[in-house]
Parts: sequence; C-alpha cells; structure tokens
Amino acid sequence: MTQATDPERWLNEYGDLLFRYAVGRVGDTSVAEDLVQDTLLAAWRGRDRYTGQSAESTWLVGILKHKIADHFRKQSPLSIEELGLDLDRYFDERGHWRQAPQAWGNPELDLYQEQLQAALQRCVDHLPTRLRNLFFLREVEGLSGEEICKQMPVSSTNNVWVMLSRMRFRLRQCLEQAGFGHSGKDE
Repeated sequence: MTQATDPERWLNEYGDLLFRYAVGRVGDTSVAEDLVQDTLLAAWRGRDRYTGQSAESTWLVGILKHKIADHFRKQSPLSIEELGLDLDRYFDERGHWRQAPQAWGNPELDLYQEQLQAALQRCVDHLPTRLRNLFFLREVEGLSGEEICKQMPVSSTNNVWVMLSRMRFRLRQCLEQAGFGHSGKDE
C-alpha cells in the first residue's frame, strides 16, 4: 500500500479537518463522524481515480461535500405547517417581503473566523507565560518594542523582536496543527 492510498494516514492527517468541516455543515457530531467515515471509504474505493492534480486534503473535502449533499437530499423536506411560520406577518398578498431582511453577510466565513479565533485562543493559552504576556502586550495592547522593554524584563528591543518572532512561529505551528493555514503537507 503506497502512502497515497493509505486511509489510516488520511485519517491521521486530515481527520480533524474533515470532521470540523462536516460538523460545521451538519451541526451533529455523530452524523459528522459517519460522513467522515463514508468519505474515507469512498476515497479508498476511488483511490485509483485520484490523479494528484489537487492536494489530498482538497480531494477528500470534495468527496465529503458530496457526502454532505447526499445526507441532506435523503432528509424529508419540512412543510410550512411543520415550521409553524406566520407567513402573513412577513409577506404581503403578492408574496413580497413586507420588510426586507437584513443582509446575512457570509455565514461560512463567519463560522471559519469563529473557529479560527477559538483555535488562536487555545494556542495562545498554551504559550509559555513570557511569550503569552508578550503576545498580549504587542498584539492586544499594541505596545511598541520600547514600551514592552519597560513592562517586561527584556534587555533590548532586539530581544523583543526575537521573542516576537519565536512567539509567532509557535502560534503558526499550533494553528497549522489545528487545521488553519498551510502546513506544507499537501504539496
């Protein structure tokens, strides 16, 4: 079995990404787990059709998208009566909005940003105390290198920049491990 056709490796490398993606779409962890399993099984069955023109993660997410669509297609649609909506309150006799709803923005982007923010918070929480304090002084309070030297026992602004570089590198690694950013594994 080659590395490109090893479903155990797929699960280890992309399982969290696939699971988060599925939970974000279906909102149910047990359904998301089933969809990820179905995705990995379909990928295993279709491994000969994987050409390598896209990253494995992209290929697997594409399969998962189809599994999610199939999941929703299998569900019976709700009727207006089941929803208990008072449509006359929102629509006039011609079916037009009485008052147009506000723009929704981009719910998928909002969810991604919320998940990224939670992951960043976890990563910051796992930084050593000194780097965590540095993060808050620089990134939250916006202090300059000189101001940080006055707040923390740091001998020079050069040391502040070195520590900032290390702190950012650790945060980047942590976020990539959490599935955000580019880890370089897909190339």
